[in-house]
Formats: sequence, C-alpha cells, structure tokens
Amino acid sequence: MPGTRSHHSRQSDDGQTGGMHHDEGMHANQARLGATPRAAKSASDRVLDLPAGFRFGLVSASTAVEGQMGGRPPMPQGPTSADALTTLASIWDVFAATPGRVVDGTAPSDGPDQNAHWDRDLDLLRELKPDSVRISLSWTALSGNSADLLLDHYERRVDDLLSAGIAPTLTLTHYDMPLTVMADGGWLNRQTADVFGEYTAMVAARLADRVASWVTVNSPLVHTAFGYGLGIEAPGLTMLGDCLQAGVNQLIGHGIATAALRSAGATRVGIANNHTAVRPASPSPEDLHCAALYSALHNRAFTNPLFSLNFPPELSEFGAGMEFVSEADRALVAQPLDFYGVNYYHPVTVAHAPDNSSIPFTFADPAVGTPIDAFDWPIDAQALTDVLLDLTTQYPNLPPLEVTENGTQTHAGLADEARILFLDAHLAAVAKAIGAGADVRGYQHWSLLDGWEFAEGLSRKMGLVEVDTASRTRTPRASFGHYRNLIAEHRQRQRPS
Repeated sequence: MPGTRSHHSRQSDDGQTGGMHHDEGMHANQARLGATPRAAKSASDRVLDLPAGFRFGLVSASTAVEGQMGGRPPMPQGPTSADALTTLASIWDVFAATPGRVVDGTAPSDGPDQNAHWDRDLDLLRELKPDSVRISLSWTALSGNSADLLLDHYERRVDDLLSAGIAPTLTLTHYDMPLTVMADGGWLNRQTADVFGEYTAMVAARLADRVASWVTVNSPLVHTAFGYGLGIEAPGLTMLGDCLQAGVNQLIGHGIATAALRSAGATRVGIANNHTAVRPASPSPEDLHCAALYSALHNRAFTNPLFSLNFPPELSEFGAGMEFVSEADRALVAQPLDFYGVNYYHPVTVAHAPDNSSIPFTFADPAVGTPIDAFDWPIDAQALTDVLLDLTTQYPNLPPLEVTENGTQTHAGLADEARILFLDAHLAAVAKAIGAGADVRGYQHWSLLDGWEFAEGLSRKMGLVEVDTASRTRTPRASFGHYRNLIAEHRQRQRPS
C-alpha cells in the first residue's frame, strides 16, 4: 500500500495486488533523487523555521532492529514441542520462515541485533543528541514465560536513554503479535483487544513511572491492509475487503490500552496513523471517485472514530465495511489523546480498475517527472505539508501533532546525499505546515540503523547509520552528521542571545 514504509508492487497470495502495479517504463524520464548529486547545504545554511521546543527524534521497531527473535531467549536446540515453539514465536517469525514471503529470504534475527550491540548504539545516540527516541516493545517477548526478565531488559534500555538525556517514547505494538494470540484469530477477534489491554497494564506497571510518552498501536491501516487484506506482510492473510474488522479491533485495543496507561500514570498517550496525499491518475470521474474512496480508507477510516466521528460511509464499497459492535467500544476509542502521530512517506496515485474483482482501484505510477528514490517511491515534501494541514482542518478537536515516522530508502553506501535532501525538504515541509496553522510539536526519523524492513528484509537501507549485514559493524553515514548538526543548530538558535 503506497504511503507506507513498504513495497507497492508485491502481489498477494491469490495474485491480487489490491490494485498495485508497477510499470518501470514510466519512470524512464523521471528525476531519480540523488541520481545527479549536488552539494548539500550544511545544517547552518538551512532555514528551517521550526519553533522553540520542537523535538527532533528517531523511531524504530523491535522486529526491525532487536535481533534474536525480538529480544527473546534463543530458540531451544534439539527436539522441541510444537507448543514450546508456538509460545516463543511471533507472527513475523512464522511469516519469514515461509519461502518467498520476504524478498531476500532473511528473518528478523538477521537484522542489526541491537540487543547485542546496544552499547555502540547508545554511543551513537549520545553523539546525535536527539530529543526523543521511539522504540517498540516486543509484545511476543513480553507474553512468554520470560516476561519479567525481558521487562528488566526494557527497563534498562529506558534508563540508558534517560541517562543520556533522551526522552523515550514506547510503542506497544509495531505490527507484532504473539503466535498464540494469532491462533485465536488475531485482530479479527474482538477478544484480542482485551488481551492487548492486559499486556499493556503489565508493561505500564513497570515503566509508566519513568516513561511519559506512549504510542498504543502503530499504523493499524498498514497492518490491516498488508497483513490481513493482501497477505504481503504478517500474518499473511488475503481477506481483501473483508479484512477491515481487524482494523476496528486494533482501534478498540488502542482504546483499552489508553485507559490502562492512564491508570498507571502515563502522561502522554497517542496513536501513530499512516497518512498520505491521494491523487487521481486522471480527471476522469472514475479516477476521481476511486481516489476519494481510497483516501477515505487511508486517511479517515482509522482517524474518524478517535474523534467521535463515524467511519466513512464510502467503506461500504469494500464489502464488509467497519463498525463497532457496542457503544462502549466506540467510547473507548474516542478517549482524548495527548498527541496524534502522523506516519508519512510518500503520496499515492490512484486509478479506476474495472477488471479488479474485489477492489475497484489500482495504484498507478506518479506523473512523469516526479522525483523518486532508489526504490521508486515518489518524493514529495509538499504532500506532507498538505497532510498536516488537512488533518488540522478536518478535525477541530485534534490534539498536537507529531510526525512519528518519515524517511527514505537508499542502496548500501555511506554517501547518502539523497537522504540529506529528503530530511531537509521534509523538515521544511513541517515548518511550512506550522507556519500555516498546524500545531506540530516534533519529528521522528526512520531510522537510526539499517534494519530488517519487514517483507523487504535487508534489501532497503533506511538508516542514518550503515550496518554491515555480516559483522553488524555500525558506520555513520553523511546524513547522521547532517541530522546531528541540524539538531544542534536548532538548539543554538533557541538560546537567548
């Protein structure tokens, strides 16, 4: 699904792409960002009119960076019962073990192994000096018999960040789920929201005294569409339009988790939703209709209920639609938020697809001449400004915004001017939105490290720091120094003269 940190040309198991197709030929005349490098302006030359108190950060996910099975003890050697393996496994362990699911055949354990290299990563963070770091907890790890031991692990990580002067934000689930919960239906089962609430209460009892900021669920749209609808991410189901109840139950899980966090004393609770600018492929009525339909799903279906609004009526065109089974659930979801997280990567172009049997649209290539990155994501910082302003206009009760994910992908190598240009353009886009009235308080870049990028494995490099896939050696890229200098310059500008 374009507009996400993922692959928009992968097919689902049944041959459907959910309308996703990719014509490499259309990109022949496009301007590939970074293809003709020019000297990037230094941080001191950038005029990023961001207000005092604006917070610069980083974001990662446990599945992407932690290493051995998301922080869990190593898999047992020798004969092991199916029950024991199920207890240890996440939906991503099983997904990655299935041939053909991950493009390069790698698994989460092939990632940067942050658990074994945390001291080095902490040194890098001390050098970078971000205001905040958003990390996700492994729900799978914390649901097993070693939960207390692994809570100690996360407690130490939180304390390390605080000692370095970095405020941690904890995400309760970033597409992660224990296989034991999936066996009972996963997010298709309303009871999973209650299980998620119990997990949240356990974690909050240990960590809410020192962690102020929490994200309950990361991008329920992406997890619903890719994991339950198209089968191109874990858990790999291909329900197409019938997947939407998984999104409803994630929202309910968010509501239950919000109540648990507040009961434990958490002071800043939010959710991170993926948003994108949706453009029709042509001015035809059919393309305009499909663009509006897709925008309703991507930009409003997972946001409206948070602010006591109904699900968009357009969703009925997908078949099952979205609905709450009780008013109590609706009220849980609509609890006040302290911030609203916006994950943005790129815009999407939508066209009518009358031959698609279940989803009436397709994702088309952007207009010729649109800058693209190393893996053909369109680059459009103005679209981020538009997203932030559209949210501000559409939701009068919107709390302060934070850009909770944003980044670009490159090939291997340390000279990543394309990432520097991307960073500058998107931070300038945030400043532009603030100047036009959006209340945006922070920006979190994906990511410090090259990570295991879910179904894309290790094929795409999104880190400020290169990670050697064999030795796990960390080497800062040019963008690391640029972001460090930009953060330092912003702080210097805020000091009284």
